[in-house]
Amino acid sequence: MINRFTGFVHACGARLSDGSGAPLLLRGVGLGNWLLPEGYMWRFGDEMSSPRQIERRVESLVGPERAAAFWAGFRGGFITEDDVAAIARLGFDHVRLPLNARGLVDEDGRFLDGFARVDDLLRWCGGHGLWVLLDLHGAPGGQTGTNIDDSPAGRPELFMDARNRWLTVHLWEEIARRYRDSTVVLGYDLLNEPLPNEWQHVYPDELVALYRDLTTAIRAIDQNHLIIYEGTHWATNWSIFTEVLDANSALQFHRYWCPPDRSSIQQYLDVRDRLGLPIYMGEGGENTPDWIYTAHRLYEQHDIGWNLWPWKKLDTLTSPVSATPPDGWELIADPDAAVDPGRAWEILQDMLARVELGACQERPEIVNAAFGRAPLRIPGWGFVDDSPTYRDRFAGRRDCDGWHHAAGPPYADTDTDTNAATELPVTVQAGQELHFPLESRPAGWRADADEPEAFDITWRRDRLVARATRTAHLRALILTAAH
Repeated sequence: MINRFTGFVHACGARLSDGSGAPLLLRGVGLGNWLLPEGYMWRFGDEMSSPRQIERRVESLVGPERAAAFWAGFRGGFITEDDVAAIARLGFDHVRLPLNARGLVDEDGRFLDGFARVDDLLRWCGGHGLWVLLDLHGAPGGQTGTNIDDSPAGRPELFMDARNRWLTVHLWEEIARRYRDSTVVLGYDLLNEPLPNEWQHVYPDELVALYRDLTTAIRAIDQNHLIIYEGTHWATNWSIFTEVLDANSALQFHRYWCPPDRSSIQQYLDVRDRLGLPIYMGEGGENTPDWIYTAHRLYEQHDIGWNLWPWKKLDTLTSPVSATPPDGWELIADPDAAVDPGRAWEILQDMLARVELGACQERPEIVNAAFGRAPLRIPGWGFVDDSPTYRDRFAGRRDCDGWHHAAGPPYADTDTDTNAATELPVTVQAGQELHFPLESRPAGWRADADEPEAFDITWRRDRLVARATRTAHLRALILTAAH
């Protein structure tokens, strides 16, 4: 096998290339919740959604000394080399690592021991053939003004205080100094989901100016690593991208709770064509296997690498790995519940044991959907559309309104928030073919339809092709894998 780390991942025109110069289509997974905890991954409510809120709750339950011990245990066990080995075994080629500035640099600009966790991950990933994308998920002061960036005041103070801006540049300079020679590092994801909601209209010019400053600062130290820029409004609004800031760069978008159709990515394809830069779906998922299969085939059809979010969380149907909550977890999750400190400590210790990979439950249906791998159920509407002009396969269907999630990132899980489109049949006209790409040929397949005999299903190169011998309705293809 060719050594993946012989050179740096880099932009080559509108595509990414690996160190050897070969075209690269990224397929990765995000390590959310490890170094920047998010409350929804713990089954907490809005009152405990940010790292600071979660930390305050733990300390109020068990005191500062035991709280410190809990967090040391959590960071030492939630992601280990076992997780990295499993991620590589499943076929992913990279991980996206969300970083919280508060663990890396203090308010005076002194660097902290949080870099040791980054170094551990790089060592593990280097040994298992995975790249690491370094993602500043929580910048000094906060770049979003929401729970996901650990902002102290619920405002994007990165853009309101020159001190925070200086700290952010200072931090990225240190990251570049530490890792400029590491080919395990895929690149630098400068800011996660900056300026959502109303803030996208308040500070867009300040964001572009900061991107320029960060690029200049990094390039003074590191000329080799890929730099990745995210758009505003949960990384979905690319109106700020009007010119190329750096030749060795890529643009990142995120996709949740939208129709898995070309209409949901057309604006990003247009920007790629206009600027000639690679584009990357850096965070998405939190949905049914049907949606995940269809969305990821859409990205790959258009040469867009992807990253599934996240690898592991508590009590989930939508991530590759799920941890079972300990008995009594509802007491920890209720911010108004008074819990005996000894009992709280027992629950927290049990939680540490349960988030270790060996105690977790795998969700192979999520991984199989992401890669297009049997066994798998493919929805009839999950076909790829190769027509010059796309058609919205969900247009006019009120039972598909659930694809849209007005509140931004989807904090609900599919066990409580399902979508009627999962069972929506697609009408296939007589003689029409539907194409369903797959990683490899499955052992067997059948049509889930009112008239299964109306469909002639064959394997053609890298896909199953379902041809209707007469007009009929297809709910899904059911694939089996060889034992």
